[in-house]
Amino acid sequence: MDDSRTRNRPPTAAHAPRITSHHTHHHGVFCTIVPPHVLDRLARADDPALHEPARRTLERDALQRTRRRITTVRGIRATAADREATDQPQRTIYDAGNREELPGEKVRGEGDDPGQDASVNRAYAGLGATFDLYLKVYGRRSIDGGGLPLDATVHYGQDYGNAFWDGERMVFGDGDGEVFRDFTLPLDVIGHELTHGVTQYTANLEYFSQPGALNESLSDVFGALIKQHSLGQTADQADWLIGAELLTDRVTGEALRSMKAPGTAYDDDVLGKDPQPATMDDYVDTSDDNGGVHINSGIPNHAFYLAATDLGGYAWERAGQIWYDVLTGGELAADANFTDFARLTLAAAESRFGAGDEQRALQKAWSRVGVETA
Repeated sequence: MDDSRTRNRPPTAAHAPRITSHHTHHHGVFCTIVPPHVLDRLARADDPALHEPARRTLERDALQRTRRRITTVRGIRATAADREATDQPQRTIYDAGNREELPGEKVRGEGDDPGQDASVNRAYAGLGATFDLYLKVYGRRSIDGGGLPLDATVHYGQDYGNAFWDGERMVFGDGDGEVFRDFTLPLDVIGHELTHGVTQYTANLEYFSQPGALNESLSDVFGALIKQHSLGQTADQADWLIGAELLTDRVTGEALRSMKAPGTAYDDDVLGKDPQPATMDDYVDTSDDNGGVHINSGIPNHAFYLAATDLGGYAWERAGQIWYDVLTGGELAADANFTDFARLTLAAAESRFGAGDEQRALQKAWSRVGVETA
């Protein structure tokens, strides 16, 4: 990490700069699962087996980020009004063949039998598991609510150490084999990236500072819920890790992030130590990573974990429902900070469940992470 971050900011969410939003379209932001600060560390490693793939990945990501900024979402797809929203996903998987042209060659369509390529099969299944949670639990047809076809590209780039949502599709690298395995392995990574699409079509949160950290946190929350739903796990049974299957045995760590204990996912001589704070006492003020969107997301992540485990049972039923109601309810401003979001969760809890256990669990959770709700 660089010197631009300072710890121990005042424990309040209200100090974040407010960003005025002037747009009304659904701009897809370019969101990667591996944060820039992790790749920066790897890019500075002495070992070429580590720094060469990391530098290439950072270059690819910078290029994609620029591309997202200079192209608006092109009207290449039928709008939701023109499509028949069905209760079935419409998945298409492409193979980039380790090149960087998107989408690549079509290798599997909806209803096709599994093939020999495990990455293709995992991507297909992961898109399906994401579609299932949103439809079966929240009644949402695909990520736009109108049956948007789900596209994914596997085998992107050479030793590409990331996965991303580019506003139109999911893209998976194979990893470098040194630090990262194949990015189709963790289901929560697929759910995380597709949830950026849900956010794009609903609250459209700015990808900067606290709104950006909320954007990232929402993706972690629903990524975790998609994995738990697929495995039939209760809140107590879940590991609350994001990207648990990604790291190779070479890395001292268990995942990219921990919602249960932010800041403990890895502590490695090459990757460094997981910088996520669990509470506002350790809020990280930085100009890196769009104002720390992958770092400070640990705070709302931890609040969700605390509320979900306090309530018990399946996390998607009560805590997840409240988060979904806030994300899709139309009250969440594009420039919302943590306090704005926390207050909306309390209002949503009362609206759906009345003044009871849900509200109490939320009040306690937000208080423990130092986010004001009064």
